[in-house]
Amino acid sequence: MRRLEKRIFRLADEIARVSEEIRLAEEELAILRHLDDDARRDAAVTGSPIDRDDARVAAQDVARFERHVMSLRERRAELEERRRSLVERLGA
Repeated sequence: MRRLEKRIFRLADEIARVSEEIRLAEEELAILRHLDDDARRDAAVTGSPIDRDDARVAAQDVARFERHVMSLRERRAELEERRRSLVERLGA
């Protein structure tokens, strides 16, 4: 097998790995959003400083995971573009 084909297969494997990471991170993000919603509701109902602090931390967790998912999606897009470029070279 030619070197170019091996690189394409390696990229395909990496894309699959990153896609699985995205799926897992999105599932965790959904859970964090539910926790954030609960924490905000508790803070609004009780007005407790502890509940407000929990709500703040939960919101930060959601924001952090949203950035993580976005960076994974960007990574996958870069890999897909490199694979597309290699496939074009292979066809030439």
